Amino acid sequence: MARRLLGRGRVNDVYEIDETWVLRRNREGWGDALAEGTVMEHVRAHGYPVPRVRLCDSTPTELVMERLSGPTMLEARLAGSLGADEAGAILADLLRRLHAVPARDSAADCRVLHLDLHPDNVMLTPEGPYVIDWTNTEEGLPGLDWGVSAMILAQVAVGGAPLADSARAILTALLADPSALTDDGLTQARRRRAANPTMSRREVELLGKAEELIRTIA
Repeated sequence: MARRLLGRGRVNDVYEIDETWVLRRNREGWGDALAEGTVMEHVRAHGYPVPRVRLCDSTPTELVMERLSGPTMLEARLAGSLGADEAGAILADLLRRLHAVPARDSAADCRVLHLDLHPDNVMLTPEGPYVIDWTNTEEGLPGLDWGVSAMILAQVAVGGAPLADSARAILTALLADPSALTDDGLTQARRRRAANPTMSRREVELLGKAEELIRTIA
């Protein structure tokens, strides 16, 4: 029986299983959903807000996870039900809470990193914000995670799209004290974004202006 499509991202489709579970499938047939789900279970065990996963029913390209209710942070911004300052504060809090979780395999100064934490990867559920899409997760220094989130927002802010002003306001709130952004983290974040195969040529061209904006705000 064909499953109902619930959502579609750059590389993933999300299908309904039932009222409790969904299936996320990579359209390109790559990734390591089992490793991703293992990280999600690790941070959830430390109280971090992520969907539950069923590793026993997942495969390298398909992840079975808890079905959440509520809009994404981006959808809430577009609907006018969430302010930019609040959105930035929520993102900052989620980064700080994540980096309080000990790494599974790395040195003591490393932490679990999301590396794609932005308004479309945060769902605002009745129980609070939940972080989704852990495809890029690694372990490393927190400054890189802050740098990636800042770069994503800044690219939108300097791109001239209708959401540019909102993205700049969210970025400003994200980088308000206490921010853990570092110079090295920002430099690495720009390098990683430039090498991201899912980005358009236009998005890559905006990286220089995006970095300038971040350094002005920070």
